[in-house]
Amino acid sequence: MELVREHKPDLAIIDLRLGRKAGLDNSGLDLVKQIKKEAPAVKIALCSGYLSVTTTEAGVRAGADIVVFKPITFDEIRRRIAGEPEAIPPPEEVPTLARAEWEHISRVLADCNGNVSMAARRLGIYRSSLQRRLRKYAPQK
Repeated sequence: MELVREHKPDLAIIDLRLGRKAGLDNSGLDLVKQIKKEAPAVKIALCSGYLSVTTTEAGVRAGADIVVFKPITFDEIRRRIAGEPEAIPPPEEVPTLARAEWEHISRVLADCNGNVSMAARRLGIYRSSLQRRLRKYAPQK
């Protein structure tokens, strides 16, 4: 909120899961509500790797102009805010199944603060299987 008050941006890109350090109890929805209350002209893009219909609806009700699934580029956010048609990525930009799996494992592991046992439980696999996958290098695309 300090940044919004000080710099008066045109666009705020907010993650759904901010973390406890932000003082908002892990929810970007609270920040969206605050920004819309104090600076209603600011366009807000709410981003998350864990969207559902319920969280998307909550984001829109909180005041987000768009709710998008990560990963997303800044250009794509800009296009959606401007109401331009969605750009279809060329086939070479679509990640492989191996890359998508690696990114999902990385996200879950980050959410577990690097705790391999907890991440394995959340992924529904054995700890040794997760460790074996983590020893491999990330797929290129």
